[in-house]
Amino acid sequence: MTEQSKRKGRVTRSARCGRAFRALIPAALLALLAGCGSENGQSGTMVSNAAAGDRLASVEETGTLRVVTRNAPTTWYFDQHLETSGTEHDLVEGFALAHGWKVEWVMADSVSGVLDALESGAAHMAAAGLTHLPSRDERFRRGPHYMEVSEQVVCHRDLSGMPGSTDELEGVDLVVSAGSSYVETLEEALPESVDFEVREIGTERLMAQVARQEIGCTVADSHIVRYNRRSFPHLDIAFDLSAPRALGWYVDPEHAELAELAATWMQGAGGRELRDLVDERYYAYINQFDFVDLRALNRRIEDRLPQYHPHFEEAAERTDLPADLLAALAYQESHWDPEARSPTGVRGLMMLTRRTAESLGVDRLDPVESIDGGARYLQRQHGLLPDDIVEPDRTYLALAAYNIGRGHLLDARRLARELGRDPDRWADMREILPLLTEERYYKDLRYGYARGYQPVYYVQRIRNYRDVIRPVFVAEDEMSDRVVVSRD
Repeated sequence: MTEQSKRKGRVTRSARCGRAFRALIPAALLALLAGCGSENGQSGTMVSNAAAGDRLASVEETGTLRVVTRNAPTTWYFDQHLETSGTEHDLVEGFALAHGWKVEWVMADSVSGVLDALESGAAHMAAAGLTHLPSRDERFRRGPHYMEVSEQVVCHRDLSGMPGSTDELEGVDLVVSAGSSYVETLEEALPESVDFEVREIGTERLMAQVARQEIGCTVADSHIVRYNRRSFPHLDIAFDLSAPRALGWYVDPEHAELAELAATWMQGAGGRELRDLVDERYYAYINQFDFVDLRALNRRIEDRLPQYHPHFEEAAERTDLPADLLAALAYQESHWDPEARSPTGVRGLMMLTRRTAESLGVDRLDPVESIDGGARYLQRQHGLLPDDIVEPDRTYLALAAYNIGRGHLLDARRLARELGRDPDRWADMREILPLLTEERYYKDLRYGYARGYQPVYYVQRIRNYRDVIRPVFVAEDEMSDRVVVSRD
């Protein structure tokens, strides 16, 4: 059976060119970014509802590319700065900027909603984490692909009789999103004795229902599973339902020339570099999954974070560092335990050394002062870096200095230059820092040996924690200033 639901559109005022997105763009596109706004600094990017209208004019005529997507963490969403982000967002904006176009985003609530909007002529192109399928090729013009994923059956880890194959799904309450590739895969793969339910609901919401044990299992692409298991650590991968498949864009056949333009861009230098940067930003740091750790984090978000939340916000105001970043840093340091201590003598919520606490004029055992001191110490590391290092690399390097010390970071930056790597890019520095453990490298460095793997792991965990913590710091009243839900 199918649970019907009406699609809601979203309309916002034009959003500013995102700081996070600007940092991702390859050098070849930076010049284009400089012109992405109008005189008042506003971007032409906007969001509208998915209602069908007259067939769209070509992009060449209007200079506006209309793209239908879903509001989800692996496609398009508002980040902690209330700037638009996401894999599809960044890739599409890069493609449009390369051609001097503006982007108008069309929101749909499900994959079927995305495909309906494209078929009705409400958008030139669909970019919503869509699997390339023969059935979709018959309806639309296939665009370029940017990632390969496997479809996975996902269940609650406490499910009685965890299935290990399609034959073992008999009797399991299995629900998938309408219009998704998962429907076709299950129809082909399941024995006739096995049933499943299809609902007009996004895959992310279904995964949340599995985590709450409201349904037994669902199916999701592997990158969606990786991303969401951090917030729902009770999700478990039962088995892979499919071999790797391509994710990519689809184009309205009325505007077929867009598919060729997009493929040429995606396969060119600008598209390849941006894909690498997108992978680094959204996925490269989330490969590790620690069920016990993430379950504890989600529990402590409820029982520990509320008492420190306002103090992270206050420290953020004083230092101009994001509150969710400071909270993630504190969790990595102490799990928000104000009495934490290590064998090396660092103590308190932000695990400051005695010398650092004294230099900052704070009592490291007082949680409020510790938050203030840790925030100002990170601000100091951030400010000491060269001015031309952009975000998010600047923050990652500052976090590495917080962990391993500024001296060792300077050594690693020097070594990066000697080895022909970029000392301003975290993607390069996370490979250079571990070399500080090897005598052939550290023997000629000013500060010698360092536990170079530690800051790499440290930054990775903070990025993971921050993604899970972030929703707590995005206030509903702030979001309402940017997004207005329109009629059903």
